[in-house]
Amino acid sequence: MSAGELVVVRHADTDWSESGRHTGRTDLPLNRDGRAAAARLSERLAGRTFVAVWCSPLHRAVETCEIAGFSRSAQERHELVEWDYGAYEGLTTEQIHDQRPAWDLWRDGCPGGEDAAAVGARADHVLATVPDTGTALVFSHGHFLRVLMARWLGLAPEQGALFLVAPAGIGVLAHEHDRRVLWSLG
Repeated sequence: MSAGELVVVRHADTDWSESGRHTGRTDLPLNRDGRAAAARLSERLAGRTFVAVWCSPLHRAVETCEIAGFSRSAQERHELVEWDYGAYEGLTTEQIHDQRPAWDLWRDGCPGGEDAAAVGARADHVLATVPDTGTALVFSHGHFLRVLMARWLGLAPEQGALFLVAPAGIGVLAHEHDRRVLWSLG
């Protein structure tokens, strides 16, 4: 892999992520399974060198970063926080559909929260600061990372709907022949 790349990590499980509740700005800790998954990240990331480590300031991302062994070099960055779900915070998609059957996060955004364009603007700010050389490690959140991947590939923020990142999942945003690619995701 070449210069100016990102390894992105979604925080590990919380009680809300396991139950499918939209968890934007609610600051939850990892649950027991999440802490175990975060510990396995250190093995998965072993042997890699990072020129920067960036982390969302929300507890679940900070805790994942810490358990994985990267907190000493981590810089908290507010633009890495999760999508602001506004009035839909803490609800499942099914509960939202009970109120608004045709709702789609990627198309409609959230009342009192963000839409895809707003999250895309934050992702663009992060991408504008990727180091010219080396790889940065990023600890963030599921929907935000999906938008970040879309923007890395030159897609509209709404196209983040095409990607999924499991809790404690890792993605590599890299280059191949001067083209931005999604190298791996798992």
